[in-house]
Amino acid sequence: MHRHRHDLDPSTGFLTRIGGLRAATRAVAEADARGSSLAILWLDIDRFRQINECFGHAGGDLVIAQVAKRLRLALPTDCALLRMGSDEFVALIPSIDRHAATEIGYALLAEIERPLPIDNLLMRPSVSMGIALHETGEDPLSLLERADRAMVEAKRRGGHQLMISGDEALAGRLGVQLARNELAIEADLHKALEIGGLALEYQPLVGLDGRIEAVEALMRCNLPGQRLMPGRFIPVAEKTGLIVRLGEWSLLQGAQFAARLRDQGVATKVAINVSRAQLTSPSFAPTLHAALIYANVAPALIELEFTESLFLDYSETVQANLRSVRAAGVGMAIDDFGNGYSCLANLKDLPATKLKLDRSFIRVLPDDRRAYAVVKAMALLGRELGMTVIAEGVETAAQQAAVESAAVDAVQGYFHARPMSEDAMLDWLQERALRGQ
Repeated sequence: MHRHRHDLDPSTGFLTRIGGLRAATRAVAEADARGSSLAILWLDIDRFRQINECFGHAGGDLVIAQVAKRLRLALPTDCALLRMGSDEFVALIPSIDRHAATEIGYALLAEIERPLPIDNLLMRPSVSMGIALHETGEDPLSLLERADRAMVEAKRRGGHQLMISGDEALAGRLGVQLARNELAIEADLHKALEIGGLALEYQPLVGLDGRIEAVEALMRCNLPGQRLMPGRFIPVAEKTGLIVRLGEWSLLQGAQFAARLRDQGVATKVAINVSRAQLTSPSFAPTLHAALIYANVAPALIELEFTESLFLDYSETVQANLRSVRAAGVGMAIDDFGNGYSCLANLKDLPATKLKLDRSFIRVLPDDRRAYAVVKAMALLGRELGMTVIAEGVETAAQQAAVESAAVDAVQGYFHARPMSEDAMLDWLQERALRGQ
């Protein structure tokens, strides 16, 4: 994308405020068109006036440059970076949910706080951060204002922390409206559970040899006259604890679909996402076993997807649940790897057999050679560790060719198939079987 030089801040290389507003407008339009998510991270350096007073403006400029460098290195390659003020930065991160945005936020807090030498002293810079998730139909300025307001609340609470928009104590009509929106969504979720408004759609993971590696279950919420997008109802479900009920429902439905595929002669693994709230619950293992027994399905036909941070949660309950999954013979996959604070050193110790590379690496292919190098290296590393490597978010023939060249094992995305209903997924698999694929 061509950018005018006056759209770039000379000190950081980030977009200026004017160029940033244009980028935010484009990002929001794309999120609305695709029905995808978008996160805004607004950061303000803590005690920056004191830094200028102590070290002079040259010292302040050094801190600005170093914080900008750390932001660029730590954030996904497909995000846009803005300098909104002297010591304020914004990151626009596409296709990311609340959980992943929060993980990235905490990783940034830690990265920015690393010691920084200045005038023979070691200082630890810190930032206050606000995060806002785009809501369908929301205009760019409102989204940015919510992120800014959340950052102000984080600073009011002492700084060096992050605040999610909607979690802060807001005064006036905006706070009341946000609270009412969440209560309305919570009521919708309860209604969906009562009237059967929840559904799973399935998207296949297609091997480079044409073999179907698995089908991933994706939750949908349909009510009379409306369809709630996951980006709206999942965060509310996580906040209210309803995510545990939704997760239990998904386990049972996914297991039953795996049994149906087996009975129809197209036995295929069904991959089901597991949330942090589920894995931290003592009832998780019994629920998993109950789903397998009720559906009468072999554990080998079920695969559970966790983010890397869940594997690295060493609390007794989480680790016991992970051991139960492994002992049951259910497969485990690392989901969205690279979207957040991913660590290569941890891979050798994780009990997963599948590694799903986040779509942020794939979206910029084939043009971004650095992203291609990462995908190629991860494909090789994953195989050496005995993992099947999946490229998520493949939408075009050019992206497909790039990941084939990088030698991943399988791909998932619109290029092969969009998410579809149970019946449509069954028909799709049976048609491929008839064609000998």
